[in-house]
Amino acid sequence: MAQPVPEEKVDKTYKRLRIQTFLAATFGYALYYVCRLSMGVMKQPLIDAGLLNATQLGIIGACLYWAYAVGKFVNGFLADSANIKRFMAAGLVVSAAMNFIMGVLGVQALNGSIANSALFFLFAVCWAVNGWAQSMGAPPAIISLSRWFPLRIRGTFYGFFSSSHNIGEGLSFVFVSALVAAMGWHWGFFGAALAGLLGVLIIVFFLHNTPESKGLPSIEELSGEDGPQAVPAAEKRAQTRKMQAAVIRNPGVWILAAASAFMYMSRYAINEWGIIFLQEAHGYGIKEAGFIVGINPIFGVLGTVFSGWLSDAVFKSDRKYPALAAGILEVVALALFLFSGGQRWVIILSMVLFGIAIGVLISFVGGLMAIDLVPRQATGAALGIVGMASYAAAGLQNVVTGVLLDNHIVNGVHDFTYAGLFWLGAAVISFLLPILNWKRKRQEILF
Repeated sequence: MAQPVPEEKVDKTYKRLRIQTFLAATFGYALYYVCRLSMGVMKQPLIDAGLLNATQLGIIGACLYWAYAVGKFVNGFLADSANIKRFMAAGLVVSAAMNFIMGVLGVQALNGSIANSALFFLFAVCWAVNGWAQSMGAPPAIISLSRWFPLRIRGTFYGFFSSSHNIGEGLSFVFVSALVAAMGWHWGFFGAALAGLLGVLIIVFFLHNTPESKGLPSIEELSGEDGPQAVPAAEKRAQTRKMQAAVIRNPGVWILAAASAFMYMSRYAINEWGIIFLQEAHGYGIKEAGFIVGINPIFGVLGTVFSGWLSDAVFKSDRKYPALAAGILEVVALALFLFSGGQRWVIILSMVLFGIAIGVLISFVGGLMAIDLVPRQATGAALGIVGMASYAAAGLQNVVTGVLLDNHIVNGVHDFTYAGLFWLGAAVISFLLPILNWKRKRQEILF
């Protein structure tokens, strides 16, 4: 344990370390995303090289999704009792290592040293390991906000933090694609590994475990909030396990997990099928369709950045009303996108509105409303439940959408009517479910 900070320096030291932790969590997690999305940039070059086909690439991608879903649940629980600096850094080390290994395998494949079938198997294994490692990023990053920020401003900083995935997506598409274009597809993996290494250094030097680990009083003392009394480490671990068990039994957390699951269905429906919809339903070229759908994550930054501040400053940390408004906005945006007739300005408007709405919902339904509902010491458990449900549903959405499209083909073109209704229905359910929690209070656990 660090030496206590002199009383006259506590406030200044706390604010400095708090902002360092926030920035390290935000940019560290953004660089996690570079290691997660690198494969997406390299799919076409891999197909063009004759090394893998689209089905194999789809299976490899699924390995990451499902490993991530299970890992998000498990690692959410583990992170509550972990040193979050070491935990988050370790995950990014493994993720960067998987990208580096896949780059090496790519060089061997180009030299003819590895058969295509072996490359497929090894890529699938590495990408599954990467999925598990990726699940070690969000829980400690969000727990850091819980440990360092008082409730009255936590939503504001959570909103800014939630833009990290947009930052990561932008870095992936610009940095990795530039490397691939200049030096070949395998360099995309090497570039992602380098970005991951940079993220590890940021986390190691600037993310701090708890105020107490730096010689400061607890966040409860610093903020004047009521908090638990100091207890021995063994008893504290036992209390954490009891809280986690109570969180599992908390129906409010499962309601939010279900809401987030349906929201992720509609979110990834647009991200993964939106370009094909514009091409087949309205005759857009792939470049223009990609540009239009790409508007969505850009405006998602606005939704995530301003959502927390709005709920803290205007609604006094009450998330339910802005979450409901964002859910309704998402449904309106989806309806415009799917059923407005394909006019360019309407489709663009729908993506602007969809991006803003999803940005708010990822921040609120996908995390903040759940951690507001449980004790601070069980933040990771709540996030684990919500994250597991969300990414399991994202994978399920891919299967259901594919079946619906393959079973409704008209004149050789997919009919998106039924798939669109499925997406829209998921969006409606996602904003209705949290209403069940409107009168639910923060969970209190007696020892």
